[in-house]
Amino acid sequence: MNAVDIIEISRDALIVMLKISAPVMLIALIVGLSISLFQALTQIQEMTLAFVPKILVIFISLLVFMPFMLTSMTTFTQGLFDRIIALG
Repeated sequence: MNAVDIIEISRDALIVMLKISAPVMLIALIVGLSISLFQALTQIQEMTLAFVPKILVIFISLLVFMPFMLTSMTTFTQGLFDRIIALG
């Protein structure tokens, strides 16, 4: 295994990591911004108002995106194992 293979595997791992985490992070960002806007408009400064909805939405989004995440990780892992087999 040379340096080009290692860089390509690292690049693929970073792309898969971004692909897996992006939907949940974007949803958390949107919910956080909307809650902050609501708090600023109503002048309600309650910590649980910001914390509980974000946790619930992130949990639900993880459940919704779990098949996509598992498919992406499985595809990446199978490709990695195929490269390992090709080396040996």
